[in-house]
Amino acid sequence: MPEIQAYRFGQMTVDGQRYTADLILLPNSVLPNWWRQAGHRLAPEDLTAILSSESEVQMLVIGTGAYGMMKVPPETIAAIEAAGIEVRTAPTGRAWKIYNDACARCPTAGAFHLTC
Repeated sequence: MPEIQAYRFGQMTVDGQRYTADLILLPNSVLPNWWRQAGHRLAPEDLTAILSSESEVQMLVIGTGAYGMMKVPPETIAAIEAAGIEVRTAPTGRAWKIYNDACARCPTAGAFHLTC
């Protein structure tokens, strides 16, 4: 699984590669330049790669930004859980560490907002 080495406002280092835009991490790949339909409001449709029936993800860690500005509404949490995926949300400064810890236990995905 991709490993996050570092995060600071606006950038994240994953497996030695620096990213400067929001991204999704899947157990076997990195999806850079992740955009959401409504910017700072996460919808189930923004997580298609994770919620697909082919996904073997057991946990999703959502980084809501340095200041937690990206909102994860109850209907999005419900859609994730309906797919059989445990979900954890936190500001990105904490979420990346939760993600790395979770990867040691089960197939994990991450969806990270890197700025606000």
